Amino acid sequence: MRARFAIILLAACGPGSRNAGGPCQVGQTKCDGKSLETCVDGQFKDTMDCPDTCDAQLGCVLCEPNTGTCNGNVSHACNADGSGYTDVTCDPVQGETCDQTMGVCTGSCSPITLGQSYIGCEYYPTVTGNIVGDAFDFAVAIANTSGDPAMVTIEDGALTSPMTLTVAPSTLVVQKLPWQQTLKLCNEPDTPETNGCNGAALPAGAMVAKGAYHLRSTNPVTVYQFNSLEYVINGSDYSFTNDASLLLPTNVWRSNYYTAAWQVVGDYPSELAVTAWQDATMVTIDSTAATVAGGGVPAFTVGTPGTVMLNAGDVVELLSESGDFTGTNITSSAPVSVIGGHYCADVPLDQAACDHLEESMFGVDTLGENYIVNAPAVTTIPAGKVEVIRVIATAPNTTLTYNPPQAGAPASIAQPGQFVEIDDNAASFEITASNKVVVAQYMEGETAGGGTGDPAMALAVPVEQFRTSYTFQAPTSYESNYVDVTAPMGASVMLDGGAPLPLTAIGSTGYGLARVEPLGNGPAGDGNHTITGDMPFGITVYGYGQYTSYWYPGGLDLKDVIE
Repeated sequence: MRARFAIILLAACGPGSRNAGGPCQVGQTKCDGKSLETCVDGQFKDTMDCPDTCDAQLGCVLCEPNTGTCNGNVSHACNADGSGYTDVTCDPVQGETCDQTMGVCTGSCSPITLGQSYIGCEYYPTVTGNIVGDAFDFAVAIANTSGDPAMVTIEDGALTSPMTLTVAPSTLVVQKLPWQQTLKLCNEPDTPETNGCNGAALPAGAMVAKGAYHLRSTNPVTVYQFNSLEYVINGSDYSFTNDASLLLPTNVWRSNYYTAAWQVVGDYPSELAVTAWQDATMVTIDSTAATVAGGGVPAFTVGTPGTVMLNAGDVVELLSESGDFTGTNITSSAPVSVIGGHYCADVPLDQAACDHLEESMFGVDTLGENYIVNAPAVTTIPAGKVEVIRVIATAPNTTLTYNPPQAGAPASIAQPGQFVEIDDNAASFEITASNKVVVAQYMEGETAGGGTGDPAMALAVPVEQFRTSYTFQAPTSYESNYVDVTAPMGASVMLDGGAPLPLTAIGSTGYGLARVEPLGNGPAGDGNHTITGDMPFGITVYGYGQYTSYWYPGGLDLKDVIE
């Protein structure tokens, strides 16, 4: 809730932001030695004596974040949540060294420098199952957000040797990568329309050592993956099935997720993929869909959590035999990445044609209670085409309210992992939940209206994680691209240095929508864009071709959100 988040921001300012002895605001905290003080009735009062260490933002902790000791180039560093210590190798490929005074890794790519957002220096692009023909390309778009050249190294996945490339300051490079065939599932040159993988038997699942691409940079970058990149090649060959994902850097990975996906469509399965960052990571999957054993993956049954062990860069990809992975809870002994999606989904089930779905999930720690959703527009339906919205609970007895009210929208979710669905909705509105939730949005098929596009999936960004600047990529090969901006009314938001975008109020939420289409190819003509504002705002990016589309959140902060 918006007022609650304001308290979080004030607490995060730390004692240095307050006047000593002056009045305080409810919820502010500070430390006096090992004593945690909390603001009550305008004055700080002792509320707890910490046995180990007091942190102004986190309260009583075992150790102080951003402290540690060096053993050569290995930092024995206090975890970001103060829960204990972890040995971290300061990676020279990312320009890191271990600072002997602080005891932690330093440099432009170090965790203490990067902060908590979608901008980072280490990523794991991961192929997920798609019926698209091999003639189309898996690719990553790498945007350099720094003022210095970024030297990027990519290895593993389907590469036989590492590749290196340079991304100049404030520019973007699209790098094609070979398909990791075991994870792609369909290994035919042709598109579905020419019977490439139509009717082909799919494996039960896949466990691939070093199956993800390991991408590291010497300066902060943003990375998106496109599965596949093109919707048409050779002027007349169409992919018909693709989507895009915002990739999250390893420094904001978490160990607890709830997954958004889609139900089985004919012979086409629901999908989820988990990638590890550290060796010997134990991953527990409490699946909401039944699977069969195969490809090195054990069978999973609904309601019975199963465990797999992954080393750094390893990927486990699950395919549903029946059901839907939406609501699946994934926990792990070390941070992991989770991608949810579908091999080729019809949305809704009675509308053609099927399309690949995928999106990186946000960890539970980073989820919020407030979301603004906007239906994606198409050229012929500029106010927004109908979409499907799913709200997934992470806690029991979660209540939901809507502004403006949405007729027939569910008001509660009983248990974590359960979800409610809002169908055929073309409105813009706010969802406020009593507990943290995942909000997933699904484009509907071309036959649902608009004469273009097909299913794609994106996660809505919590209002709590809005930012004041983004760099994003919209592929130049699509017929039309959009960016939708959700910002406080009165905010000044400028795309590519242009005039402030006009905002249309969304009910009485205090937020407005600005929709830009045609988006154009950006100042350099490469599909790269920057957008800035004087207040935090959110963006979502999507595009269309004939019977194909992509959709992803353009970026976000990924701080812990305290309820």
